[in-house]
Amino acid sequence: MNQRARIAMPEADVTALIEGSRKLQLATINPDGTPHLVTMFYGLDEGRIAFWTYGKAQKAVNLARDPRVSCLIETGDDYAELRGVLLYGVAKQVGERERVLEIGMEIARRMTPGVPDADLRPYVELTGRKRIAYVVERTRVVSWDHRRLT
Repeated sequence: MNQRARIAMPEADVTALIEGSRKLQLATINPDGTPHLVTMFYGLDEGRIAFWTYGKAQKAVNLARDPRVSCLIETGDDYAELRGVLLYGVAKQVGERERVLEIGMEIARRMTPGVPDADLRPYVELTGRKRIAYVVERTRVVSWDHRRLT
């Protein structure tokens, strides 16, 4: 078995890392073809990565032109502890305003664990006026768990 196969995570571990994390690195494609990379808090929509952003943000402009994305979730400090999931996919814009706010609430909950929804809702409703949301449809998943090397 090659090293790449040894460190690949089973689907259950991929799911656990995605569910247990709050932030990811989101890459979209700039007009000149270079990557635009940002850190984003995210939520889950039926197990899929979901995020929101201001409609005029560079990532939104990029996604309107080319919906392909890469999403990196990684943890660990030392080489032997590194674990990660790299999702390639297509970001589908959410059209319904109520769903945009639902995604906003999911993200806000993950950003601020333990804060009651009643305290989060005014923020989400206010900032949600200028935001759009996306759900990532996976096309490919790459994972690694360096703890498997020992």
